[in-house]
Amino acid sequence: MIDAPHIVQSAQQHTAVIHLTVPRTGIREAFGPACGELSAALAAQGVAPAGKLYSHHLRLPSETFDFEIGLPVAQDVAPTGRVRPGELPSLKVARTIYHGPMEGLGVAWGQLGDWARAKGHLPEPFLWEVYLVGADSGLDPSKWQTELNWPIADSVAPPNS
Repeated sequence: MIDAPHIVQSAQQHTAVIHLTVPRTGIREAFGPACGELSAALAAQGVAPAGKLYSHHLRLPSETFDFEIGLPVAQDVAPTGRVRPGELPSLKVARTIYHGPMEGLGVAWGQLGDWARAKGHLPEPFLWEVYLVGADSGLDPSKWQTELNWPIADSVAPPNS
């Protein structure tokens, strides 16, 4: 289930990231260790996260996921291991909150893309999701919340009424 989507201007955020390219079937095995490595690298540098964990898909997911996992930071991070400084840019995005387990994210992204196109916007070929409430909360997966952000081009057609 997604909340009513809306268009917003996202804020630019400095981040610390790890880039991953993995087959769709290997995402669970790669994601957890990368999150641990990212958190450990920040802790070793005395850098506190300035926001929630996110994944920035550099191209639309297919059989291979090409993405960065990251954490917003308020100060620069030094490259170490796979951790690098990064950035989420300020962009016009279609945004919603998805409520539910990770397995439903594909459907939720489809709903957000359909909504944006129905409003006359062209979704870009990349996107990011912010894990507001997830597995680390201890809550039932049906209570998880993921913010979906899909950058859009200016209106390309009159919106459907």
